[in-house]
Amino acid sequence: MKIGIVAHKYFGSKEATMKETAAGIREVVRAGAQLVVLQELHQSEYFCQIEDVAKFDYAAEFERDKDFWSQIARIEQVVLVTSLFEKRAAGLYHNTAVVFDKNGSVAGTYRKMHIPDDPHFYEKFYFTPGDLGFEPIDTSVGRLGVMVCWDQWYPEAARLMALKGADILIYPTAIGWLEEESAEEKNRQLEAWVAVQRGHAVANGLPVVAVNRVGFEPSPKGKGGINFWGNSFIFGPQGEQIYRSNEFSLVAETIDVDLKKCENVRRWWPFLRDRRIECYEGLTKRFLD
Repeated sequence: MKIGIVAHKYFGSKEATMKETAAGIREVVRAGAQLVVLQELHQSEYFCQIEDVAKFDYAAEFERDKDFWSQIARIEQVVLVTSLFEKRAAGLYHNTAVVFDKNGSVAGTYRKMHIPDDPHFYEKFYFTPGDLGFEPIDTSVGRLGVMVCWDQWYPEAARLMALKGADILIYPTAIGWLEEESAEEKNRQLEAWVAVQRGHAVANGLPVVAVNRVGFEPSPKGKGGINFWGNSFIFGPQGEQIYRSNEFSLVAETIDVDLKKCENVRRWWPFLRDRRIECYEGLTKRFLD
């Protein structure tokens, strides 16, 4: 499969950012991309740096936004993984990935399950935890195990997607460094982020795709902000690095991924066969004393 990765900064307005994203999609499709993955909350700035009730208005255009990306998928004849702010009802909002098939239809939806709450990442204020579970989305190019950002730290989530037949694990992402952190701490965080997802690829015998935004976004409070660290990547089913971007550059790349290799890898390393499922009941507990 040819996978297109489109990762970018915030261009100062929703309209300008969507225009740049659409241009990136067209670029990777012209290079042969059959599947295009965008970053988390790709239409706006990362508004979760502060708690501001006015930001809920961003979700008011959820249906209109879906229509826009549906048309892009249909015109470009590509499967498209988007990441949108969903208003489900008054006071009920989700961080939602909507996947469009190449005819523009909605192939499926995933609502972010794990919601962080850290300095400059106040997502619990905005997002209700997802209630659709870890269900792969069937498309014309395969069964996609789509999750979002903070979900990428949880091996249980990746495993459930794999057990339900996902052909590939996909993570739209918005993660970066705070300005006050040391260079050593920044490197530890970045490499931990890469390592845990590489582990998902190996443990499940599946490719993993993570697409992360880039650029510095100052805090609306006027002090500090987030420097999004880029490093979008694809790892193969043995953890081999197929593609990895740098910390700074905007990305519109098309990468070849051999999905047939997963079958052989799982024959060599039959982790699913050797699982001791009768011994894992403790995984449904918060903590084991």
